[in-house]
Amino acid sequence: MTVLLALLLAAAAAYVAATWRCRSPWPLARSAAWLAGLAAAAVAVAGPGAAHADMHAHMAAHLLLGMVAPVLFVLAAPVTLALRALPPPAARRLSRLLRTAPARWATDPLVAVPVNAAGLWLLYGTGLHTAVAHRPALAALVWLHLLLSGYLATAAVLAVDPAPHRRPVAVRALALAGGAAAHDVLAKVLYAHPPAGTVGAEEGARLMYDGGTVVTLVTAALLWRRWYVSREAVRAATQPA
Repeated sequence: MTVLLALLLAAAAAYVAATWRCRSPWPLARSAAWLAGLAAAAVAVAGPGAAHADMHAHMAAHLLLGMVAPVLFVLAAPVTLALRALPPPAARRLSRLLRTAPARWATDPLVAVPVNAAGLWLLYGTGLHTAVAHRPALAALVWLHLLLSGYLATAAVLAVDPAPHRRPVAVRALALAGGAAAHDVLAKVLYAHPPAGTVGAEEGARLMYDGGTVVTLVTAALLWRRWYVSREAVRAATQPA
C-alpha cells in the first residue's frame, strides 16, 4: 500500500503544479475536488478497509475508492487541466491520444461501465477476494483497478472532460442505471452468500447496497444538472436578441 500512497501524493503534487502552469485561472472548487478525492482514496488504502477479511470495513473502503473518489476526480477535470497546462506541442499530442481507438473505447459508457461492474463481480463472485487477503501485491493491483475502472466509468457517464464521440445523455443515463443495477444485485448476492472466511458480511453487503445507491443518486443528479445547464445555454444562444 506504500506504493499506492506514494502515487496519490505524486498525483496531488502534479495537479497543484499544473494549476500553477495553467494558461487561464483554474477554479478552486476543481482543485478541492481533486484533493478530496485523493484523501478519500488514501483513507481507503491505508485504513482498516485494507483488511479484506472484515467485509464491513472492506466495503467502506470499496465505496471510497471505487465510487466516491472517482466522482471527485471527474469533477476536478484533470484532462482539461492537462490540456491547458501542457506546452502546445504536448497538448496536441494528448489531444491526438484522446482520439485514438483505445481512448474512444475507454471513454465510452457502454464499455467503461460494464467493465467496472464486471471487475466487481470477478472480485467478489470468485475466489479472488480470498486470495487478495493474503497477497499484498495482488491487493494493491485490485485497489488500483477499483480506482481506475471507477474513474473511467464515472468519467464516461458525466463527460466533464473532453471525450471523442461523446454519447447522448440518454445513453449515459442508461449506462449509469445498468451499472447501478449490477452493483445492487451483487450486494444482494453477497448478503445471501457471503465469501468464505469473512466477518461482517451482512453489514458489508448492506453498506455496499445503501452506499452505492447514494453515490449513484449523486452521480445522476450531477448528470441531470450538466444536461440542464447545457440545454439552457443552447436555448439562450439561439434566442433572438
